[in-house]
Parts: sequence; C-alpha cells; structure tokens
Amino acid sequence: MHKKLQQKVASFQDAEKIRQAGVYPYFRVIQSGQDTEVMLDGRKVLMFGSNSYLGLTNHPKIVEAGKLAADRYGSGCAGSRFLNGTLDIHIELEQKLAAYTGKEAAVLFSTGFQANLGALSSFTGRHDYLIIDEYDHASIIDGCRLSFSKVIKYAHNNMADLEAKLAPLPADAMKLIAVDGIFSMEGDIVKLPEIVQLANKYGANIMVDDAHSLGVIGDKGAGTASHFGLTQDVDLIMGTFSKSLASLGGFIAGNADVIDYLKHKARSLIFSASMTPASAASVIAALDLIQQEPERIDNLWANTNYALQLLKDCGFYTGITESPIIPVYIRDNHKTFLLTRMLQEEGIFVNPVVSPAVPSDSSLIRFSLMATHTFSQIDFAVEQLNKAAIKLDIKTALQNQEL
Repeated sequence: MHKKLQQKVASFQDAEKIRQAGVYPYFRVIQSGQDTEVMLDGRKVLMFGSNSYLGLTNHPKIVEAGKLAADRYGSGCAGSRFLNGTLDIHIELEQKLAAYTGKEAAVLFSTGFQANLGALSSFTGRHDYLIIDEYDHASIIDGCRLSFSKVIKYAHNNMADLEAKLAPLPADAMKLIAVDGIFSMEGDIVKLPEIVQLANKYGANIMVDDAHSLGVIGDKGAGTASHFGLTQDVDLIMGTFSKSLASLGGFIAGNADVIDYLKHKARSLIFSASMTPASAASVIAALDLIQQEPERIDNLWANTNYALQLLKDCGFYTGITESPIIPVYIRDNHKTFLLTRMLQEEGIFVNPVVSPAVPSDSSLIRFSLMATHTFSQIDFAVEQLNKAAIKLDIKTALQNQEL
C-alpha cells in the first residue's frame, strides 16, 4: 500500500474507538428476511429499524413474482437501459409508476441514490441554481455536487429563509428546488404548499424525493404531492423501491418530454446496468398489492400513532415527526450507542443516528414502524427502551435540556 493511502487509512480511528468501547452498531448481520422479527446472532429480535413500512418484503406474492421473473429473464440484464438492458417488464413498471404518481411518464434507475444523482446532475448547469433543504438526503447533496450548478441551502422547512434565498436569484436563471417529502431522520413532512407558492412567485421548478413517502402518505400511498393535492405543481417526483415497495431500485416521474430528456442525459442511467428482472417484477407486484390492500397503510398509521403516544407518555422527546419515522432524541453520542446495544441485548433492533449525520447534541434512536407490527410488539419495545433510558439517566438529561 502506498504511504499516502496508509496515512489516510491510519488516521481514521472513529470506528475502532466505537469497537473498543464495545458498542459498535453497524453492519450487524441479519440471518433472515426483513420482517417484524429477524434472526440476529442466532436469536429472534424485534425489528424497529427497517424501512419496510408496509411489511411487504416477505409477502408470498412478491417473492413469487421475483422467482418467476428470474426463471423467465435470468438473474440480470448484462447492460444498461440505454443499450441492451431494457426488458418489457421495465416498461410495464414505468407505466405503472407514472399512473401511480399521476405523471405522464417515468424512468427506472438501479437505485434511488442513482435516481437523484442522475436527475440533479442533468438539468442545471454552471449558471443555474439548485436550492435544497439543509436536511435533504445525502443523495440529493451528492447529485448537486455533480451538477456544477450553484447550490444554495435553506434552513430546514423554513419558508422565510427559502424565500430569502430565492428572491435575489436572476429571473432568467433555471432554479430547481429539491426536497425530501418526508425527512428521513426528523420524520416531518415538507411544507409543499408553501414551496409551490414560492416556486410560482420566483420562477422555480420543484423536485420531491418521495423515498420515505411512497406507501405512507397520499392517495393509496402515492406520495407527498398527492397528499397535498399538488401533483401537477411538482415537476419531478423521485422514489425508491427499497422501502415500502419491497425491492431495490429507483425512479423519476414527470412530463413525458422531461423523462425523455433524462433517458438521454442522466449518466447514472446510461452508464449503469439496469434493474434486475426479479427486482422489477417485485415492484410491480408490490404496487398491485398496495392497490388491493389499502388497509396496510391504515395499519401503518395506527401503529405509528400508538407508538408515538406511548413514547411521549414515557417522557421521550420525539421532535417534530409526522410519520412512521420516530426520532427518539438522546443528545449524546456515547449514550446513543450504549442504548442501542442494551436494546439489542433485550431483543430490540433500532438504529442509532449520531454526528456527523446529525449535530452531536441531536443524536437519536431512529424508531421505525411497519404496518405488520402488533401493538404487543410495540408495547414490549417501548417498555425496554424506557427501562434502558432510566438506567442511562437519559430522560433526566432530556428534561434538563428542554428546560
């Protein structure tokens, strides 16, 4: 190994310090499918750290659809969509997604991350502007970096700050506001009606990342624009398949000419292999199930409201969440790691979120709900969380900070 690379690697000690403390929480090996219960280290653990909001990853119809697609098309496409990697089921899925989101057309990407990279790096150039919420997902931030555009951040969901950032921009420049629909750590919903008003006032376009919104809000889970009745006011809708839609991949939906432009300009589409047949078929099956079983979304929200009330009754601070993503604020990196380990020992899987992902005084446990959780599972998880928090004196610290 070259000396410079050795020095760079040797200087990274963050992970090793956490390992030495015995609280390393990453790359935990799950030995079963993503369900409300998973196998971890040979024993059953309740899963409250999954993005499978509708609990569809093990649904027999989805599993069977993937198997049938693999039998018919093989394991992969051996090329990009641009050349030899377009299958008829890709076209079928794009048509279903366009109809689902209320747009004219859609285009598939191999991951949601690539969808944001491809879209955000394609539309704006050196003399244009990308305006993003400071809490937007990393894929939006990285897409902006690839665009060569001027990138402007505004304070989280702060419409006064957004207007202050939009007002001085040149009237003739292209301006694209890119926002999460549901923010992946805070769990709150973007103020889309106000953004639409400002976009109209200052001549900007809008792109909404619905990674955590599809299957959660809107008509039959159609996402943020649907939730607010603003589908025609949003230019681009992005989504992922790795959450409610129980597969892997991503898409952008919009007007037909916009999607055609992306098909010929998005480098993360043109130079990446296309979605596997099994992944595409699984999403088609998931979309069908969501239409056939809308009660899954009702169950998700019943679980969300139940868990949120329990956590608040126990004295936890859950911030401004409005979704199945419930942040339980700990405000101490080390205690967040300790709490995660203690919960795992008691049979509860949760995800710690610490700096630099969030400010060090905003570290949290990300408690995520699924439609298939039972109230008794939620009761047990919150009970164990409460016991561990008392042992670590977490809630007292929270109360003092709130004062």
